[in-house]
Amino acid sequence: MKQFKAESKRLLDLMINSIYTHKEIFLRELISNASDAIDKLYFLSLTDDTVGLAREDFAIWLAPDKEGRTLRISDNGVGMSKADLESNLGVIARSGSLAFRSEHEAAEDKVNSDAAGREDPLGGIDIIGQFGVGFYSAFMVAKKVTVISRAFGAEEAWKWESKGAEGYTITETERDAVGTDIILVLKDDTDDESYSEFAMDYRLEQLVKKYSDYIRYPIKMEMSRTRKKIGSESAFETVTEMTVLNSMVPIWKRGKGEVGDEDYAAFYKEKFNDYTDPARVIQSSTEGTATFNALLFIPATPPHDYYTKDYEKGLRLYASGVLIMEKCGDLLPDHFSFVKGLVDSQDLSLNISREMLQQDRQLKLIRNALERKIRAELGSWLANDREGYEAFFKNFGLQLKVGAYAGFGAEADNLKDLFLFYSAAESKYVTLAEYVGKMPEGQRYIYYAAGDRDSQARLAKLPQARRVQDEGYDLLLLTDDVDEFVLQVMRQYGEKEFRNVSGGDLGLEDAAEKEAVEKQNAENKEMFDFMKEALDGRVAEVQASGRLKDDPVIITASGGISLEMEKVLNSMPAGEKIESSKVLELNAEHPLFEKLKALYADDQDLLKTYTLLLYDQAMLIEGLPVEDPVAYSRRVSELLAK
Repeated sequence: MKQFKAESKRLLDLMINSIYTHKEIFLRELISNASDAIDKLYFLSLTDDTVGLAREDFAIWLAPDKEGRTLRISDNGVGMSKADLESNLGVIARSGSLAFRSEHEAAEDKVNSDAAGREDPLGGIDIIGQFGVGFYSAFMVAKKVTVISRAFGAEEAWKWESKGAEGYTITETERDAVGTDIILVLKDDTDDESYSEFAMDYRLEQLVKKYSDYIRYPIKMEMSRTRKKIGSESAFETVTEMTVLNSMVPIWKRGKGEVGDEDYAAFYKEKFNDYTDPARVIQSSTEGTATFNALLFIPATPPHDYYTKDYEKGLRLYASGVLIMEKCGDLLPDHFSFVKGLVDSQDLSLNISREMLQQDRQLKLIRNALERKIRAELGSWLANDREGYEAFFKNFGLQLKVGAYAGFGAEADNLKDLFLFYSAAESKYVTLAEYVGKMPEGQRYIYYAAGDRDSQARLAKLPQARRVQDEGYDLLLLTDDVDEFVLQVMRQYGEKEFRNVSGGDLGLEDAAEKEAVEKQNAENKEMFDFMKEALDGRVAEVQASGRLKDDPVIITASGGISLEMEKVLNSMPAGEKIESSKVLELNAEHPLFEKLKALYADDQDLLKTYTLLLYDQAMLIEGLPVEDPVAYSRRVSELLAK
């Protein structure tokens, strides 16, 4: 028995126990190796008539034996000589496929030019596996592996046999035709692992569909099928037929004229378990620093768990049609996590790196290209199909806004033109660009009012909103919790800053109005201080207002935390309670203001009651909870009785 080299023993142990997450991928590896072997012989057939096989003659066969607990994977590819077996399988991680590619690069160029009008022999055929690595995944499920192979041009065949790290033997044997058989003797079942499933035809069919559906050669296996007996209307019989398990040509590699909207919809619903057609299909094909094909879908409705911690983002990742990962989260930024679909790249090799993709440079290039493509597609959707885009934004706009706020606003500039906000003036959703484009001359700020999802109508009627609207300015009504945080992290759109109508200076007062407010604050300072003290820390200031017209009172906030932000932050389960710096603003032109001044002079106890009542009213106007509803009701009753 020949021994593996010391480093090969260590790698074999790593291969079996650590590198691959799921044991079932052994079949993907062995099928990929078989496909590579066929690629090599097909390449030779284009210039060597002695091969004697046409394109349609090549295939891969699976032959499970449930009783004998074996699985045979066979191909009619180029095969291996004794030296090949020694070289490729005696040293783990050596790739005969890569050596083949290197040796034939010059010949490939010549064949490509000579084969005009025929299938591109290797330009469209990638060496998708590395035999020396993927082959050893077989030991995850097999206690003994036998390889019988006959190389093209050879009369003799050779058998390589191993039970694992202790070593291997190579002996002469017989095989009728060129190609390779790999026979696995499956491990015994345990309480934790079932290896018997890999000798069951239905399970093998599932794995081929999952991982190797787009291998370019037919993968065949005898399958039992139930059908009606010929000549009978009611009698059925079970027959065994050689069945092709894979579709071979990926939908994303078919010509434009071969695939219609219905085909994409059917593919999406079957592969991504949705019962509705996708709202949008995005195709991308890129060559250069990152070569890949992508077929992406935007769902018509969010998955039931989309806005929960259980949702897992990610795209299916293929290497030349072979599935590497069911959900590769690294291919999508969080703000585009709603996108479903797949990426097929020729730049990703089927080797150890498939389970360690986080550091793969090609993966990062693909991610960046996909992000640009999705963003551009959403922009086009917004510009050309407003109704469709608004339906999309209703479903997934919140995720875009969360993405803009996350990371200290790092993505805000990239996403800002995709946002929609409700316009009080137009009674419909508008973009920030549309709002700014319709601003009257002289308007300095983008004005907004923030509340919850049920407060849209109330926000448009806020007393402080009236001043903005009376100036002829539009008002954005923000009703998602994250909205105001997004605008704050953005700070401005173009040259226009954002201003909350319930925040600080709105920039609407002229010099005369400012002077009048300052005069009222100076003249009534003692009364305002008294009222502030009566509110016992509930407000930072009581002052005259420059933003009220007909209403007597409002509550606003100064500083970085608005009233709505306070409510949102305090609704979160953890953390200390946040308080905004509240300001009680009084309309000095309202008749009630004279009443307050009279009470300050004659009945300060009653003024205290008025102050508490006005504070509660201001909180109700703002949509905030009243601290003590019973006390509020009692004060109203007392004043009504006077």
